[in-house]
Amino acid sequence: MTNLERYDKLFMDAFRLAPEKLPGLKYRGIPEWDSVGHMDLMSAMEEAYGINISTPDLLSFSSYEAGKEILAKYGVEL
Repeated sequence: MTNLERYDKLFMDAFRLAPEKLPGLKYRGIPEWDSVGHMDLMSAMEEAYGINISTPDLLSFSSYEAGKEILAKYGVEL
């Protein structure tokens, strides 16, 4: 599984979404992506990629696209 496939799967599993729903997805854009869902997703990201996401980056992780940019800062190539 590539890092991008893993990234997509984390979103799909966390929010029960089909892959075509991921582009353009934003924090609080769906009921499942609330503060609790966000922390669950962040925890899953950290575990999947073996990283620790800083608090400012947790707060900036506001969309599917923004998450890709943030993970790149941690050396995760998607």
